[in-house]
Order: sequence, then C-alpha cells, then structure tokens
Amino acid sequence: EVQLQASGGGVVQAGGSLRLSCTASGLKFSDYHFGWFRQAAGKAHEPVSCISASADKTYYQESVKGRFIMSSDNAKNTVYLQMNSLKPEDTTVYYCATDTAGLCSGPYYDDYWGQGTLVTVSS
Repeated sequence: EVQLQASGGGVVQAGGSLRLSCTASGLKFSDYHFGWFRQAAGKAHEPVSCISASADKTYYQESVKGRFIMSSDNAKNTVYLQMNSLKPEDTTVYYCATDTAGLCSGPYYDDYWGQGTLVTVSS
C-alpha cells in the first residue's frame, strides 16, 4: 500500500518559516517525481512546487518563487518544502503527492496523495 505522510504544518507569524516533510512508503521513491499542492476552501488543488525524480529539476508557482525551496532525500524517502518569508495568503492546507506527468504539468488522476497539513500564517 502506498502511503504519503505529510507533516510540519503549524501556526507562524508573517515573515516566518516552516518546513514541510512528506515521507513515502510502498513505492520505489527514486522512480517518482513529487509535488506539493495546496487547496484553499472551495477551490481546486493548485501546484505549489514539484521536483523531478532525479532532483535536478524543480518547478515553483510564481507566487512562491524566491521564498519556497523544494528538495528530496532518497535515503529517507522524503521530500521537503522549506517555506520562508511566509505571508497570510499562504494560509491553507498543503498536500504532497506523486507527480506522474512531471514538473507540475498535470493532470494528477493517477497520482498518490497524502493527507494534508495545515499551514496558518498570522498577520
């Protein structure tokens, strides 16, 4: 059974930082691209950042470029999202998922999804 376990969400003041982690099991980690997505209330998932299986290519949504950094650690079967200079508009639930199409190009019908982790940024 494939499982993606996300953690690291919490409450932080504007300008602060958080690091999200997502540990995968039940799959061969090094064969998969991965992504972080977020979903505001009443809206569809939107891609935040994606990383290639070889970790040599990344994609960032325009609104997070220069603030967020995605990385992966094959030895730990874990991907990370370092979020810096957080803004209140970054507040929402963040999800990790595999990214079959690569670099957040979608669609994501055949991908595995983890449970969300809530990030709250106070002003």
